[in-house]
Amino acid sequence: MSEPRSPRADPRDGAPAGPRDGVQAGMLDPIEAAAPRWRRPRLRLGRWSAPLGILGAAVAVFWILIALLAPVIAPHDPLAQDLPILQAPGEGTLMGTDALGRDVFSRVLWGAQVTIPLALLLVVLSVLIGAVVGSVAGFFGRAVDEVAMRVTDLVMAFPTVILAMVIAAALGASLVNAVLAALIVSWPSYARLTRGLVLGLRSSNYVVSGQLLGFSAVRSLGRDIAPNIVGPVLVLASLDIGTAILLLSGLSFLGLGAKPPTAEWGSMVSDAIKNFDAWWIGVFPGLAILTVVIAFNFVGDALRDALDPKSATIKGGGTTL
Repeated sequence: MSEPRSPRADPRDGAPAGPRDGVQAGMLDPIEAAAPRWRRPRLRLGRWSAPLGILGAAVAVFWILIALLAPVIAPHDPLAQDLPILQAPGEGTLMGTDALGRDVFSRVLWGAQVTIPLALLLVVLSVLIGAVVGSVAGFFGRAVDEVAMRVTDLVMAFPTVILAMVIAAALGASLVNAVLAALIVSWPSYARLTRGLVLGLRSSNYVVSGQLLGFSAVRSLGRDIAPNIVGPVLVLASLDIGTAILLLSGLSFLGLGAKPPTAEWGSMVSDAIKNFDAWWIGVFPGLAILTVVIAFNFVGDALRDALDPKSATIKGGGTTL
């Protein structure tokens, strides 16, 4: 008689194949199927180490430090009118003075403390609102999805800047109202992205098995689905920081955001319209906006390449984490 064959080894866990906790071999273990398959965003150092990504991150960190340290490093009070008016750069001041005798360099530094935190706050709130709306719409579907997406389509049907201008004008000119107007027009893109990601994940084996085991919708969304959509949402958020800065500065430029004498980059560029000969009044805050927006765009592009799950190979011999 031939000896009985030993159970074949299971390559997944190194244990012999056979009945496991009452589950016949070859059958799907509901406990294992319900375990979330987290696809943690994989940071590929070879792609992240691109020169533009490093440069963008350095410039972004530089401006964030400027925003934090503006009260310490600014040589003058941004509201003080104690300097000669329309003084050119280099004549006692680094970036000259405006028509009221205020130091442009100090106002640019203080403007970073206004514009950058508000842009970051706008992006965070947009992500939270859009992610919640998109996740609920994609997970529950049917009537919930229909209502949520029609509201999203309604907001996205209008040009972003024009709709933000209308809302800000209706609410009144202030930084708070400008942020609120920008928030209303910014969250739909995150709702669309999150809905598409949730639709692709809600039919996964571990999500369906969790529901069969009695997991609540909140637990399925938070435990099984949310960790797998963080990467794309993070990339979109990093790219949107520059857009948020442009939108807030544009509203202030049009007189719908910061009120005088607040040191804000958009309003400083607006003040320069009255004094075309004094080029430095608008050039330096404009350069500040340009460098910050480009820096965050470089960071967003680098994150998109580093977190791209479709990249099978790494160019340049980078290491994968």
